[in-house]
Order: sequence, then structure tokens, then C-alpha cells
Amino acid sequence: MFTGIVEETGIVESVTDDEGGRRLRIATEGMTDFEAGESVGVSGVCLTVEESGDRWFSVFTAAETLAKTTLDQVQEGDGVNLERPMPADGRFDGHIVQGHVDTTTEVVDVESVGEDWTFTFALPEGYERYLAPKGSVALDGISLTVADLDDDAGTFSVAIIPTTYEETTLGERDPGEAVNVEVDVIAKYVERMAEVA
Repeated sequence: MFTGIVEETGIVESVTDDEGGRRLRIATEGMTDFEAGESVGVSGVCLTVEESGDRWFSVFTAAETLAKTTLDQVQEGDGVNLERPMPADGRFDGHIVQGHVDTTTEVVDVESVGEDWTFTFALPEGYERYLAPKGSVALDGISLTVADLDDDAGTFSVAIIPTTYEETTLGERDPGEAVNVEVDVIAKYVERMAEVA
């Protein structure tokens, strides 16, 4: 389990495509001592470390993962948000993030508001019911709070503080670009319980 608190922005050093998917080698600065088989969140996608070395690790993304996430668009030199799973005795910041991306959506607008920013996104079709004002959502693996929800316009927005803007890849996103979306798993369980009740 992750919490959506990005530890570092890694840089994609190489991308290798084959029939089954694609392999990414990612360079890091502060995150080290990876072990083969451990999980790591890469822009909100839970992946398994294959190999690692001094300040780098590699992961494989299967075709299904590429079809549901933005990792099919990642190129050499791109930044990715990184987070290791939360240890059992760790501090719980953010919210419950599984690393199971539901869908992607598009940045509609980015507005500077004083020292902060407001990012507006298209409501992902079929997932509108899982988003609520002041509710949680993970975008590219970042735990965020829905600031505004406009069903008529088909958009939702989040407020971004300088730390998030500067220390994650969100500050590099422009209108028209895609981000990974994981809705709050608690909302899914509530919906399921209501269905079977």
C-alpha cells in the first residue's frame, strides 16, 4: 500500500519495447538499496523492481498496464513520481493508494493563484461517481484533495501548493497532457456494499 506522498522524482534513463510490454530503467537521487522483487510506485503505478544498481532500478510494464496508464507515453528523459510502499509501522500521510490505476484523464487548465496553482482535469468517463468535493484522488501517484467538482462542465479541480508543484511531475503538466487516475478505494467498497445489501 502507498499513501500518495511522492518521495522523489526519478528520470527515465532508457525505454525498451518488446511484444509483451516495455522495460523502463529509472535513475534516482535519494532512493537507493532497491531489491529485486520489491514494489515501487511509478507515477501511481505499482510495479516490481527487476534489477537495480547505484542510483537506478528497472521495471517491466505489461501490455495491460500500458493500455490503462500513461506509461505507454513515457520517453527517455521524462520524470516520474516515485514512492516506496508504506512500512507497517510507518506514518500514514496522504490516503490509501494501491497503485492500481483505474484510468487516465486530461489536464484541461492550469491557473496560477498567488503562490499556489489550480489544476483542472476532465472528469474520467465512468468514474465520476467516485469523485466528491473534499474527497481524495491520486493523480500520477500524488495524493490530492478534490477542491471543486463541476458535473455540468465535466471537470474537477485540485489546489496545488508550491512543494507539490516543484517536487513532483505535476508542475510539468500542461493542458492536453494525460495523468494517471486512481480513485479512492473506500468509495468503491461503499458502492459494492450498497449493491449487495
